[in-house]
Amino acid sequence: MCGIAGIVAFNMVGQLHMINLSRATLALSKRGPDYQGLFTHERVGLGHRRLSIIDVSASAHQPMEDESERYTVVFNGEIFNFQEIRERLIAEGQVFRTQSDTEVLLYSYIRHGEKCLEWFNGFFAFAIYDKQENELFIARDRMGIKPLLYVHDEDKFMFASEMKALKGFGFDKSLDKASILQYLQLTYIPAPFTVFKAVKKLMPGHYVRIKNKEVKFSRYYTIPYDKKAPLQASYEAKQKLLVDTLEGAVQRRLVADVPLGSFLSGGIDSSVITGLAARHVDKMHTFSVGYRDEPFYDETRYAELVAKKFRTEHTVFKLSNTDLYTHLHDILDYIDEPFADSSAIPVYILSQRTRQQVTVALSGDGADELFAGYNKHAALFRASQPSMMNSLLSLGGRFIPDSGSRGGAFSNALRQAKRYANGLQKSPKERYRLWASFTPVAEAVQWLSPQFFGAEDAHEEAYRWYALTREISEDSTINDYLYTDCQLVLPNDMLTKVDLMSMANSLEVRVPFLDKEVVALAFSLEESDKITKGIKKRIVQDAFREMLPAELYKRPKHGFEVPLMKWFQNELRSVILDDLLNDDFIEAQGIFQAQAIRKLKKQLFSSQPGDIQALVWSLIVFQWWWKKHMGDSVSEG
Repeated sequence: MCGIAGIVAFNMVGQLHMINLSRATLALSKRGPDYQGLFTHERVGLGHRRLSIIDVSASAHQPMEDESERYTVVFNGEIFNFQEIRERLIAEGQVFRTQSDTEVLLYSYIRHGEKCLEWFNGFFAFAIYDKQENELFIARDRMGIKPLLYVHDEDKFMFASEMKALKGFGFDKSLDKASILQYLQLTYIPAPFTVFKAVKKLMPGHYVRIKNKEVKFSRYYTIPYDKKAPLQASYEAKQKLLVDTLEGAVQRRLVADVPLGSFLSGGIDSSVITGLAARHVDKMHTFSVGYRDEPFYDETRYAELVAKKFRTEHTVFKLSNTDLYTHLHDILDYIDEPFADSSAIPVYILSQRTRQQVTVALSGDGADELFAGYNKHAALFRASQPSMMNSLLSLGGRFIPDSGSRGGAFSNALRQAKRYANGLQKSPKERYRLWASFTPVAEAVQWLSPQFFGAEDAHEEAYRWYALTREISEDSTINDYLYTDCQLVLPNDMLTKVDLMSMANSLEVRVPFLDKEVVALAFSLEESDKITKGIKKRIVQDAFREMLPAELYKRPKHGFEVPLMKWFQNELRSVILDDLLNDDFIEAQGIFQAQAIRKLKKQLFSSQPGDIQALVWSLIVFQWWWKKHMGDSVSEG
């Protein structure tokens, strides 16, 4: 796991940016604390920061050249089946100098071009430069586990693992207004867009070739989903296939030349990963976080049951709300485009403390999006089933009172009932868009100043993430919603969160559920394999029922909510009123509707704040980001 950066200059103006290659690469030091390497040739520059995982010797440092010195690679990620590919290349006559997956990746491309992407089972973003052809090839993994951002203009093409490296090169910082609108809706900005007009994200499953001044993007992977041809097998056979496929995925991800462990939340997904890993690793190290001040969300008891069953070396980090708040500044400072998923805070702390003992951690991420594990999925399924309850809620939803809290079972249920009733009144596509959002688009527009986001901006581009919902129709099954989640929520929220927070602490996190074989299997299953009335993630639960402690099946999934409202009304009160949402600052900034922000603050500090914490947190994160990265400038973008 590493950080990469690079530039291809098209002319002398672009070449001026090459002098910043070292500074841009250094900005990725937390992604790769072990070594920095640079490569330049004429108008091409490549930079690499290394976190040593496989073949930790100096011979595996990057940028890495082939024996002829024609090709040079910088690579972020891991190819988990590299030994298998290595043997294939040796049979073709290839001689290797290292034991690294980087060299295998390089020679795979040299011998087979972009076709090698079909072989790779892992996560990656890499760039390979061909001196002879003066061509740069860049690719990103299938599911978007590893990030890759770029700037392309008439003078240059620049790329990097994070925005902070691109800022090291320098680029136009005009804001993308439509992205800010989408951020207010979703709490993140979906690819390929970013908060800046000049910067884009390479889409998952895509590659790009840069030769001379020609830049050509191509797609090499689409999730294999044929809704008309599901897997023909018994439910019992499907369960066995899932167990075998996922165990293979876990086993592949145990390859490392450094200490390795596993996150263990006490939920089904991380418990399954831990149990499968424990079959192949003696005394597996496992890590979980507990919440002293939020007992409703503390699931460490279940994690300890799993650890005991699989005889792991288990460590629990018991956190207080003060612990969470203490890390807030560091987290907000590391984020270099607005991103307001508040669960990033405990992920950051878990990664930080886990890194003190291991360099690699397995995670259960991705299972919910593949197998229907969220409350949203249960709601979408229920909404598609005709019932008297749905009819009553659709008619009477407006009479359900608003809930001002997520921190208790009753208030959380009330909030969900209100949201469910509102969704029942919409078409399946509009229902998904509502439930995938924290703030409806019409409301989000109202938070923006007319001078910043006026009528001329309220066109189709402002709703561009809606294009990702094209698979959803009146007769959609849960698989259509999951396919959409894998285009929208998974890469842009969940995987972004884990990558940012783990890399901020130089920890590599591996996600077996997103193995290409597991993904293919998941989308060959039928709706009834994944969800039925009252049962989410059905096949995952059933396939591993005998392996896991029975107690895991006897309690609801709680997730975790950071105590944002308590912070707003206490520790962050003066920051909100006197700094980030200060009236004078809002007016001078010119982005948000000043009157709307004043009303929001009044509601926030009233006795009935309502369910506004996601919006307030989004505003706080944005304002923090603005002050750090934009200063006092007001973009005309």
